[in-house]
Amino acid sequence: MKLVLNRFWADEDSTIGTIFCCSDLECFSLEDEFREVKVPGETRIPSGEYIIKLRTDGGMHEKYSKKFTWHEGMLELQGVPNFTYIYIHIGNDDDDTSGCLLVGTSVTGGVDINCKLTNSTGAYERLYKKVLVAMQSNAVRGRDEQVTIKIIDSCGKR
Repeated sequence: MKLVLNRFWADEDSTIGTIFCCSDLECFSLEDEFREVKVPGETRIPSGEYIIKLRTDGGMHEKYSKKFTWHEGMLELQGVPNFTYIYIHIGNDDDDTSGCLLVGTSVTGGVDINCKLTNSTGAYERLYKKVLVAMQSNAVRGRDEQVTIKIIDSCGKR
């Protein structure tokens, strides 16, 4: 399975994008802003293509496992240059990202108003379950195919 994140809007605090799954619009995304020099927890993920794997240790996994009976591990982007523990997770604005990728069903705000995601939990559950099914299907069939996300900057480096 290949996910595509197309970033289309950015300001001094956040970056907004759309995530496509198998060419279908799945949800919106929100990340921190672009920075030439990384500031931990305050910089968006570099564009590129990354493998997504389940991470089953750590505090976020424990928290999500208690909240969601279907949760089997955090969706973690692998091999992000100069970043560690980069997850796709629930949140509403740039204060919730910690350098990670948030998902939601719609976006509010814009020029002179901080952007926020709505229905982050619903979007996360829907995306998570699709990714999990793809991972499990590949494992059952003995495939080497991995779930990936390709991040494209249509908004430039603003």
